[in-house]
Amino acid sequence: MSVAVSIAALMLTPGFPNADVAMPAPGAIAPVGLSAAVVAAPEPALPAPEQVKHPHPQEAEPDDIVVNARRNVPGDPFVALNAKSFELTQKFDAAVVEPVSMGFDSVVPVPMRDGLGNFIKNLREPAVFINFVLQHKIGKATETVGRFVINSTVGVAGLFDIAKRKPFHLPRRPNGFADTFGFYGIGTGPFFFLPLAGPTTLRDLIGGTLDRLILPTLVGSPFTSPYYNIGTGTGVTLDRRVKFDDQLKAFRATNDPYSARRDFYLNGRKAEIDHLRGKDTPTVGGVKPY
Repeated sequence: MSVAVSIAALMLTPGFPNADVAMPAPGAIAPVGLSAAVVAAPEPALPAPEQVKHPHPQEAEPDDIVVNARRNVPGDPFVALNAKSFELTQKFDAAVVEPVSMGFDSVVPVPMRDGLGNFIKNLREPAVFINFVLQHKIGKATETVGRFVINSTVGVAGLFDIAKRKPFHLPRRPNGFADTFGFYGIGTGPFFFLPLAGPTTLRDLIGGTLDRLILPTLVGSPFTSPYYNIGTGTGVTLDRRVKFDDQLKAFRATNDPYSARRDFYLNGRKAEIDHLRGKDTPTVGGVKPY
């Protein structure tokens, strides 16, 4: 079990795409059960999913994840393969990640989990700075430098997000190469639901990979070490799984959890790119996706 979780965590750490959040991160960078961004706002209203019925309703169990043949959806040309990957990821989450993450939640204090999350986010500020410069948002780039300096010193290597507090008032603004691509009008490309790693698009996959190459390329050790990646990645992944648990249950309660998960991700990413371009399209329920 620990080996499986470590492998999943490694996929979400520097050198692998889609670790933030929304990136998420961002995000981002977060997949069902293993996605990478923290939902801190109220629960969003889910987009209306495609209605999919079980071919033999009398044979379906209440907890079954049903994956039927689906029509082609714009932006999701590999829908059948993606849906199967989603199904396998759900089963792995139920068998391994969910019970481990809930155990992690009960054992590790919240301040310790928050400190690890702050530390990882602080390490991503150089990528945020570079991309704000590429987007000609010099004011936000300057604020990002201020955040990084304050949190790296007063915030004890980023363990505490002092910059967002009084008197600084410098909130964290996730950004990355995938956002820059979108800012300049590059489309998302096809949607993918990667096994364990979760939802992404071709644009986000490439952009997220570039984000995570910055520190290993410019600094080197310890950011190139698998021990560092597995150690930090496992803790952050489990914490994010705990915080996203209610939303995952909401997806599973729909008639088509796969479509609900996909649409939540795509709608949220579109809203983030629109915001960068000055369109201010609201996210789903006001919440940014993983």
